Amino acid sequence: QVQLVESGGGLVQAGGSLRLSCAPSGSIFSFNAMGWYRQAPGKQRELVAAITTGGSTNYADSVKGRFTASRDNAKNTVYLQMNSLKPEDTAVYYCNAKRFNVEYWGQGTQVTVSS
Repeated sequence: QVQLVESGGGLVQAGGSLRLSCAPSGSIFSFNAMGWYRQAPGKQRELVAAITTGGSTNYADSVKGRFTASRDNAKNTVYLQMNSLKPEDTAVYYCNAKRFNVEYWGQGTQVTVSS
């Protein structure tokens, strides 16, 4: 069973930065893509950023220019660098991994941005 271990959430003031990490139990090369979703209270889960095995990325419009997804193959870890955080970025962030038609999810990490 694939496990995705997340870390890096927390409380930060508006304008601050956080970096989320996600390390899968298997090789990151075994997944077609990995990424981050978030879910705020009362809202649907939404895609924040994704990165493919080849390093291609895509982002939600709301985070473009502020968030950066990256991968460190040697550490078998993907990251989400979040800068210029806004209160509306407050949510539980979930790591996601896709292997063909199967998706795996992390346990989620809380990000809270105070105004």
